[in-house]
Amino acid sequence: MSGVLTPSALLAKRWHPSAETVRRAALAALVMSVVIVVTGGAVRLTASGLGCSTWPKCTDESLTPTAEMGVHGIIEFTNRMLTYVLCAAVAWVTLAGRCTKPWRRSVSRLGWAQFWLVMSNAVLGGITVLTGLNPYIVGAHLIAAMGLVWVAVLTWERAKEGDGEPEPLVPRPVRKLADVLVVAMGLLVVAGTLVTGAGHHPGASSSDGKPVARIPVDYDRLAQLHTDFVFLALGLSIAVLFTFAAVKAPKAARRRALELLVLLLAQGLIGFVQYFSDAPEILVGLHMLGAALVWIAALRVPLALRHRPVVTAPVPAAAKALQDA
Repeated sequence: MSGVLTPSALLAKRWHPSAETVRRAALAALVMSVVIVVTGGAVRLTASGLGCSTWPKCTDESLTPTAEMGVHGIIEFTNRMLTYVLCAAVAWVTLAGRCTKPWRRSVSRLGWAQFWLVMSNAVLGGITVLTGLNPYIVGAHLIAAMGLVWVAVLTWERAKEGDGEPEPLVPRPVRKLADVLVVAMGLLVVAGTLVTGAGHHPGASSSDGKPVARIPVDYDRLAQLHTDFVFLALGLSIAVLFTFAAVKAPKAARRRALELLVLLLAQGLIGFVQYFSDAPEILVGLHMLGAALVWIAALRVPLALRHRPVVTAPVPAAAKALQDA
């Protein structure tokens, strides 16, 4: 009995994208994952978090914003609509991985992982509205978005590799150091999220006539904690850079470590100026973009420390017999 053909299997019979198309699709999904982080920040920074008063509709009576809701409704609804653009980018890379010859199962599986992360984050976004921008839910919403960026980076890197078993290019302790660097960057992101939860931009002026809740921890103390993680991340980045040079790590790994250090320094400068200038919206927005770029740069460092060869499909026995005849 032959297997049931799924829509993706039927498409795979008619469309065979090139390896370059798969890489472009993966990059498009990554770019959109960053865009959704930045536009989500724009919603908060323009106090449009409650521009749509409910979810999944914009109001109890309307799917789209009404004229009475003004610009805040337009901004919030636009961010919601960008989720569909993100879904289209994720669908492209998922199907491209499925339809290429040979089937890039790892790419299509990572594409599906992105899809479910988008869906779960959409639900989290709805919960943030229904809870009147609860700062803990808002923070979880941002962390989940960074999780999506993580999987999008993995997908992009896998699209540029083969499907063979990973072959390490440096000793194990060096690889572990790179992993520690990624963990430190993750903690830095979490600390930054806590700062925003206690900071100057709650996302809206009020919720049902009440001020939007904030994390009940002193803002300056959280900012100091975040700064401590910045110095930890900088120290680890410098250590990684010198370690890579000492063990003669691949040129790509050394270049990525240097890129990370430069981004961290720029991000730290923006953060300090932002703190001492009372967190103006434009600098906070740039800082959120920088956070996503630093996270991407950190994730790419350990991925440059191994090589995945292209797996050549075995020649069927019948075809091999004809070749040998």
